[in-house]
Amino acid sequence: MYTTESQNEHLEDKHTPSSTTSQILKDSNISEHEETKETVLSQTEETKPQMEKTCSCPPQGKLNKFITNGVTIFMVWCVAWSFFGTEVLPGGNLFGLLMIFYSAIIGGKLLEHIRIPSVPQLPPLIGMLLAGFTVRNIPFLSNYIRINNKWSSALRNCALTIILIQAGLGLDPQALKHLKRVCLRLAIGPCLMEACSTAVISHFIMKFPWEWGFLLGFVVGAVSPAVVVPSMLLLQENGYGIKKGIPTLLMAASSLDDIIAITGFNTCLSIVFSSDTILNNVLASFRDVLIGMLAGAVLGMFVQYFPSGDQTRRPVKRAFFILSMSLTAVLGSQRIGLHAAGGLCTLALTFVAGMNWSTEKIRVQRIIKTTWHIFQPLLFGLVGSEVSVASLKSNAIGICVATVSLALLIRISFTFVLMCFAGFNFKEKIFIALSWMPKATVQAVLGPLALETARISAPHLEPYSKDVMTVAFLAILITAPNGALIIGILGPKVLTRHDPNSISMELTEMELH
Repeated sequence: MYTTESQNEHLEDKHTPSSTTSQILKDSNISEHEETKETVLSQTEETKPQMEKTCSCPPQGKLNKFITNGVTIFMVWCVAWSFFGTEVLPGGNLFGLLMIFYSAIIGGKLLEHIRIPSVPQLPPLIGMLLAGFTVRNIPFLSNYIRINNKWSSALRNCALTIILIQAGLGLDPQALKHLKRVCLRLAIGPCLMEACSTAVISHFIMKFPWEWGFLLGFVVGAVSPAVVVPSMLLLQENGYGIKKGIPTLLMAASSLDDIIAITGFNTCLSIVFSSDTILNNVLASFRDVLIGMLAGAVLGMFVQYFPSGDQTRRPVKRAFFILSMSLTAVLGSQRIGLHAAGGLCTLALTFVAGMNWSTEKIRVQRIIKTTWHIFQPLLFGLVGSEVSVASLKSNAIGICVATVSLALLIRISFTFVLMCFAGFNFKEKIFIALSWMPKATVQAVLGPLALETARISAPHLEPYSKDVMTVAFLAILITAPNGALIIGILGPKVLTRHDPNSISMELTEMELH
């Protein structure tokens, strides 16, 4: 009896592990099943709100954003109509401006969304330019888009003022001090060489008088900071060419290059549309330069110390002072006949004021950049709308393209020669020469200015001014996208890359002559 019970107990003990194991397996299967069930439920619970968002009755996401932007545009038009009445209806000035403004914004956004693998992003200003050109040359739309010359001139002068403000604030005193030789060489030499070569080429190919040739030369001679500066900042962030300061050099020289081109253009403009002698016009230009520089220096010293350090919202107040004083200088100087004084006053004002602002200078630049985002679509949209295909001669585009291309080849070659004595190797000289070709902002401002002046004071000179406008348009269209692509593709291949954190960015260590 004892033996049988012990055996049974032994058998029960023997089967105990297997039963326990099977129970554990069952529990684990149940727990896995429950976990799977919970996971499926959680996923369905997560996707359920997303489905509700996409299919909800008040639309969400992109559809909501699209409707919001559309209603915003419509309400802007409604408010403008409430104030100005027929000016906002088709055929009115405000209607034309709103159409060009929104068309330019759409054109810029479309170009931003066009992405080609391994190809840098094209500048949005090309889309804005083409949008204005398209609006002007669509037969149905062009009948209703009419803008007063005074309105377009005032808006372009405002855009020019903002460009000059950005150029003045972008000048780095330390960079200019340590890179002064090569920076001045790069800013002055290629601009003057392209201006002179364009004058010669246009005189023989386009049959321009010499004064109109030099005026055209200074229009196309300026490089565009709107293309060069963002591209150089991207290279600098990735460490390309920073040991020799190539991005810093090109950014600093681009502002000086614009100053020289604008000053030369104003001088040629006064010669072309004045009945006085050339000597008197040149002396008057020097007078305007002196008055503008002195007035800008005085105003710049004022803005350095007003508002004082104990006041709040100083960047906003300083930006307001700069904008209001600069607009007054540019527009007011034209009213009193000192055409070249306003631009130089703006440059001197912003450069002197920014020398004493330290870190607050960046905040002021951000505010000015915000205003540029408003005027940039208007500027390039208006420039594109000035070019009419119907009014172009059959051979005009070919001649204008030939003029721009030949002058550009001379500019690139001369830039390469100038950089031969600056401590750069062969690949770096090629890169600098090709990077010094994009044109956009200055051409968009100066190109239509001669046309507007001819319409007001000398209608018989309008054919020349239309050719200047066409050359400026084609120069932007050819050089801006190609320049951006060359900088973005060629820079990482030919420039030496260094770690920005391990290299001292002190400009005093640069071995540039």
